[in-house]
Order: sequence, then C-alpha cells, then structure tokens
Amino acid sequence: MRRLLLCTDLDRTLIANGAQTAAKGALALFRQLVRREDVTLAYVSGRHRALIERAMFDFDLPEPAFVIADVGSTIYQVLPSGWQKNEVWCAQIAPDWHGLTHDDLCRLLAVFPVLQLQPREQQNRHKLSYHVAPEVDAAKLMGEMDACLTGAHIRANLIWSIDEPGGLGLLDVLPASANKLHAIRFLMQQSGFPERDVIFAGDSGNDLEVLLSGLPSVLVANADPQVKSQTAAANPDTLYLAQGGYLGMNGNYSAGILEGVAHYHPALDVWLRAQQLKFLGDH
Repeated sequence: MRRLLLCTDLDRTLIANGAQTAAKGALALFRQLVRREDVTLAYVSGRHRALIERAMFDFDLPEPAFVIADVGSTIYQVLPSGWQKNEVWCAQIAPDWHGLTHDDLCRLLAVFPVLQLQPREQQNRHKLSYHVAPEVDAAKLMGEMDACLTGAHIRANLIWSIDEPGGLGLLDVLPASANKLHAIRFLMQQSGFPERDVIFAGDSGNDLEVLLSGLPSVLVANADPQVKSQTAAANPDTLYLAQGGYLGMNGNYSAGILEGVAHYHPALDVWLRAQQLKFLGDH
C-alpha cells in the first residue's frame, strides 16, 4: 500500500479564515481522509506552536503526526505524550547565523526603521519576525537587508507575505537552510517518503518555494491572486491549481486540498467519492 505524506499550510489553506466561502462538508471529509492508516498529516505553518494548538482547537482540526512551525524554523513530532521538538533540525540550521543570536540580528537590522518587531511570542531562536507596511517596496527592502546580513557573514532566508485580515506585510528572517521546503524535505528523509508520495497544499507567498519546487503541490482556489500569477508558468505535472467542481465543491480551503489529493492519487479519488456517496446516503 502506498503511503501519502500530506503537508498543508493552515491559514487560508486548511483553515477557512479568508474572504472566500468554504465548501460545506469539505473539512469533515478531510478529517476522514487523514484518519486513513496510509495518510500521514503534517501541518506547515508560519504560526508558532501555541497558535497552531489554538487553531486546532478553534477550528476542530485533526491532530497531525508532524508540525512544521515558524515558517520552517521548528519541527515537532506530535506524540501521545506531547509535542517533541526535532533538535537534529535545529542543529542543522543553526550554523547559517554564524554564531549570532536572535537578539544580535535584531540589533544589526535596527538600521531599517520600516521594520517593526512582531510580539515576542512570534519570535524564536531561529526566527526573527517583523511587521512592515504593505506599501513598502519589499524587493528593495529585502535586497538591502540581505546585503547587510551578508556583510556580517550571515546566511539568511528572507520571507515576505501579506496578512490580508490585518492589512500588514510580514517579513521573516530565518537561517538560509530553514524554510518550509527544506523542512518538508528533511521530514521526508527522516520518515522515508519519496517525492511521488508527498503532497503540499498552500495559498500564499511563504508557500511559493514549495509550490515551485517540483514536489507535488496544490494551490487552493482561494489563493492570493499574486501567487497564482507567480505560479502561472509552473510545471503542471507538479503544481495543480484547484478549480472547484470536484464533488460539487468550490475548490476553496480544504475542498481544494481534497481536489488536489484526488488529482495526484486516483485510488484516493475513488475512496473520496465513495465516502461522499455514503454520507449522502446516510442523510
């Protein structure tokens, strides 16, 4: 039996907290899917652990086997005894910052007044997070920051995205080897999943590296229009854009994830259709 590592972003991908409407019954069917023994669920989020746990409670999300948090700078295995941080991953990404701490980098980047530190709970030892006015020229700013960091022998990964509900730009500074893509590949290696047995689902700017990486991915129908534009030339064999219509759903959020799973895995498509028919028969 083929196994599937299903990796999904949370906000506006699995969680229906964007402007578009969610498809009725999609999240319930998603819960059924990830209860299968051959499906391993991993959450891949910019949120920190406490916010992920809060989202799981607030939105009644299924418990995952793994959590990639803080935009890829932390990885947890979710066990019956609790969440276990992967210290091998922490040790692997640490050298990129050349021995400097989070606070050292904060002082170094204080020369950029447009950067406003996010609250302390949004920070960790390998993640420095800022709010930025959305009208700022992000490409120019990140170029100047990268030059500053490179001058201090720091290898950094700068990730820009937009918080639509908050109307803010989000800028994360991570070790160069820490991002969602590298963390997923580390998890694949540790858990023995080949590329063909992985699916990633996302919607926004901090998902782009994975969406364009060649890993089988799905862009939910409610995705940021700019991200849709940036992925327009991607390989259609490895990036599927949910269109809606699958199982009578609209392709938004969890409905888009299900549509992508069905696209890549015909056997699961058959199973999902049977589950929906069973649900309709019971009601």
